Amino acid sequence: MPIGAEVMPGGGVSFRVWAPKRSRVSVVLQQGPAWGPDGNDLTVELNAEPDGYFSGLAPKARAGMLYRYRLDDEGSYPDPASRFQPEGPHGPSQIVDPRSFTWGDAKWPGLKMHGQVLYELHIGTFTPEGTWVAAARELDFLKDLGVTCVEVMPVAEFPGQFGWGYDGVDLFAPYHCYGSPDDFRRFVDAAHAVGLGVVLDVVYNHLGPDGAYHRSFSDDYYHTARDKTEWGDSLNFDGENSAPVREFFVENAGYWIEEFHLDGLRLDATQAMIDESPRHVLAAISEHARRKAGRRSIILMAEDDSQETVRIRTPDEGGYGLDAQWNDDFHHSAVVALTGRSEAYYSDFLGTPQELISAVKWGFLFQGQYFAWLKKPRGSLTFGLPSSAFITYLENHDQVSNSARGDRLRTLTSPAQYKAMAALWLLSPGTPMFFQGQEYGAAAPFLYFADHVDDLAAAVHKGRNEFLTQFRSIAHPDLADFLPNPGEEATFLASKLDLSERSRNVELLDFHRDLLTLRRVDPIFRQQRGDLLHGAVIGPEAFVLRYFDPQGGPDCRLVVVNLGRDLFPNPTSEPLVASPRGMRWKIVWYSEHPRYGGCGAPPFESDTHWRIPGRASLVLKPVPIENP
Repeated sequence: MPIGAEVMPGGGVSFRVWAPKRSRVSVVLQQGPAWGPDGNDLTVELNAEPDGYFSGLAPKARAGMLYRYRLDDEGSYPDPASRFQPEGPHGPSQIVDPRSFTWGDAKWPGLKMHGQVLYELHIGTFTPEGTWVAAARELDFLKDLGVTCVEVMPVAEFPGQFGWGYDGVDLFAPYHCYGSPDDFRRFVDAAHAVGLGVVLDVVYNHLGPDGAYHRSFSDDYYHTARDKTEWGDSLNFDGENSAPVREFFVENAGYWIEEFHLDGLRLDATQAMIDESPRHVLAAISEHARRKAGRRSIILMAEDDSQETVRIRTPDEGGYGLDAQWNDDFHHSAVVALTGRSEAYYSDFLGTPQELISAVKWGFLFQGQYFAWLKKPRGSLTFGLPSSAFITYLENHDQVSNSARGDRLRTLTSPAQYKAMAALWLLSPGTPMFFQGQEYGAAAPFLYFADHVDDLAAAVHKGRNEFLTQFRSIAHPDLADFLPNPGEEATFLASKLDLSERSRNVELLDFHRDLLTLRRVDPIFRQQRGDLLHGAVIGPEAFVLRYFDPQGGPDCRLVVVNLGRDLFPNPTSEPLVASPRGMRWKIVWYSEHPRYGGCGAPPFESDTHWRIPGRASLVLKPVPIENP
């Protein structure tokens, strides 16, 4: 890398850091068991370069040694590009030699967006131990479920003993409480060995409030003339002296791909990555990350509240070249349909059959229309984009936690309605993403937790409660005493999964596993072609989706979704329910199968009025009519 500590093949370690506000920089190496004279520290003066960089070779340095930067003889600081912080963000950095790890994935080809099933997890709560080693033991289970790629919540070093990771401060250093950098590498290597990809969530829209020492090196990491983001000072991607800042973040993206063999990145809140330069930093990140991947194919995904599709358009179209974007619109419409609640950012959604049809077919619902919650138009046209570019979910870390108690969606509606909606979700052409434990109906909530101290902890607690008051029901005084404190360890521990629930909730686990199998093996569903899908409303809470054969043949699928009461008789005047000539419809799967704890479905009589069961989804395929 152009920055950080690099173990040299011929011996010693090369150091390079950007510190334009300093006149002298030296690296202090810890050679003994403690810092200071008794520890026999070694100080190496670095040479000043143009543009504020300092660099030099420390011949006696080696992998595993701890070091800090001394700036103008007035203090010692961790390396902004540290590869590991074994004592946390306020402690010394550690020299790491990534070439010492032996990889076993030489034949791993990487991932392409089409066909992916994502699984979002938080290392600290996914297992009781909360480590890379423990998480690696669960990879076979995820593979068997039908997952193709694990999406890991942020792991860049942050303060405290627990946290979500979105307040990272040492962006090159994996969080020390989860294990060593090589533990992370072993996790990725093990995933590749069983046929799973690994994508990392990275945060390039702000730096955390505790432990970010970047200003000690340069004030230009931040764009002080620009308004703050929701989470902190805006980063400087386009202002004065922004070139080294851009390089820092672009190199970080390539670092995770190259040194950890990751299969892609999920870029957090890209709407807050403000860049008015001719070439947006996201385009630079996309190009650099793919170059670092070499022959491997990677997937790059954006979370973006603005829903501007320029991020997932190709460079030839003037886009930034990312592969996919999170689709909150599908989630919000589904939640309103299942719960009846339409508060805060749900207030522009109706949860109607037509809304769900449109979300499945077109990706975003808001493509430039006025969005009342934001008091401005939202989104841009999705025409021409593949369905796989839209990541859909019924749960994710934000949406589960943005409730009074971190409730899982299945607990806010009936079991039958949840399964009916989950069938729609998993058989839709978008790219589905599970949230940890969802597949077996985990009882654990997922709460917001952050281990800050003193005034910052109090401010975070207050800020979290104020954020939740956008939901008017949570703002009610009766709930004040029930809102969890993010800084309490109990909040973190309550969010840990109980993996033994898998054996107790077999019906829901089988439900999701069977749906993923159907999605993967069925020749129609696996096409992921929203452009070959049409839908129609057939009842107050019911609709059909017809998936046509891409070859133009008679093979097709009809998905019937009914979130309300039984429909009988139902409107057979809808053309989409007509079976191909010489064929009849046959049920091949339904959500209320007894295998899933359901109450069954009536016999399907396609030659008369259909009886469509309430709170259920059915999958139909055409079969030849038997000879009379």
